[in-house]
Amino acid sequence: MSQNGVHILIFPFPAQGHILPLLDFTHQLLLHGFKITILVTPKNVPILDPLISNHPSVEILVFPFPGHPSLPAGVENVKDVGNSGSTPIIAGLSKLRGPILEWFKAQSNPPVAIIYDFFLGWTLDLAQEVGVPGIVFYSSGPLLVSILVDLWKNLWAYKGLDFVEFNGLPKSPRLVREHLPSVFLKFKEDDPTWEIVRNGFIANGRSFGSIFNTFEALESDYLGFLKKEMGHERVYSIGPINLVGGPGRIGKSNVDANERVFTWLDECPNESVLYVAFGSQKLLTKAQMEALTIGLEKSGMRFILVAKQLTAQQEEQGFGSVPKGFEERVFGKGLVIKGWAPQVEILGHRAVSGFLSHCGWNSVLEAIVAGVVILGWPMEADQFINTWLLVDNMKTSVRVCEGSDSVPDPIELGRKINEAMSNDLFKERAKKMRDEALKAVKIGGGSKKDLDSIVKELGQLRVENSCKWAKHF
Repeated sequence: MSQNGVHILIFPFPAQGHILPLLDFTHQLLLHGFKITILVTPKNVPILDPLISNHPSVEILVFPFPGHPSLPAGVENVKDVGNSGSTPIIAGLSKLRGPILEWFKAQSNPPVAIIYDFFLGWTLDLAQEVGVPGIVFYSSGPLLVSILVDLWKNLWAYKGLDFVEFNGLPKSPRLVREHLPSVFLKFKEDDPTWEIVRNGFIANGRSFGSIFNTFEALESDYLGFLKKEMGHERVYSIGPINLVGGPGRIGKSNVDANERVFTWLDECPNESVLYVAFGSQKLLTKAQMEALTIGLEKSGMRFILVAKQLTAQQEEQGFGSVPKGFEERVFGKGLVIKGWAPQVEILGHRAVSGFLSHCGWNSVLEAIVAGVVILGWPMEADQFINTWLLVDNMKTSVRVCEGSDSVPDPIELGRKINEAMSNDLFKERAKKMRDEALKAVKIGGGSKKDLDSIVKELGQLRVENSCKWAKHF
């Protein structure tokens, strides 16, 4: 059903892991005929290129980034400063409230809803002011959000604990303090920047609806918990959104390099290769890179290692590149990719059966879709929680190391890699979960039904009076 002319404002948070799934979802809305405006700051416009080339009708609303005292001038995306830049970027973007209100008032066909990233919870207030529903898009899973709801609610009770057991949540997740979400660990009371962040997360619970990039078979317990917590059924799971189909990604690698990778993979036996990559933000230290490369060598397994190209400054700061002579030593057995890698395509190759990952949510979903075993090395943010879900709760994965500063024992790491890659039970469970993911997005599947419900819900906004909608809050 085409929703011609129903105007939706999309407000993404400028970090790769957040913006890409939201653009995949936006692509789905565009296929259903919605009129879309996307709000970004100038330096984030290029990320929209694949979407715009598929859908030239998309309006881009560009506001200059207001900045923040703790951010270097010119920074507008988390990739330029790392995970610690999230909080000041959230606070900086919150200063756009006034300009967005002015823009709304000037529209002859203003948006009938705002769909915003869960880091931008302050947007709900703005939506209420203009009398439209605010809908939160979560680029992470409902387990993380269930834990965040509990943490913000019981902030002072949890503050001094070394170990937290979430007894109010299904399966009572247990986590040591250092493995709680970074946003909670770094929280500073009475700091205006942090208050914006905390109030935003709390506001998310009052939104008209919540959209998750997950699927029932993976997290039904936590989707159910959040429906109870929020007091309504408008908690949707539409993932894995990368399976549903998006506008494509910007490939930053050259064709020859890609060809080299797939030529190499084509010569490997089925299910024999481990893919190793740590996401768009994380750099390994020299000691970590050394331990990892020795561990890979000792494991006896075939592997592809993605290593970032370091700047001279990063080398000086103690970050590590692949040790000299390593590529020659592992020739035939291992392949090193420097820079960007076509991750989804590599994971989907018949020769790949494992993924040594930091367990960022998008990587977890990409591994599930490919039906490969995840070997977790969580480091920060939501990664420890995602690893708990996979290793302790679902028993489909294995931890090989944990912590952003930890240096694994290389012999032990090699042994763990070898064991996980030879474990038929893990391989079987990974394939089963892949089948569940594929089922979810097909006609009759839970994610397909939820996507259709969102389209229907948003489509009705055209005929509703916005004042009437305001009463939902």
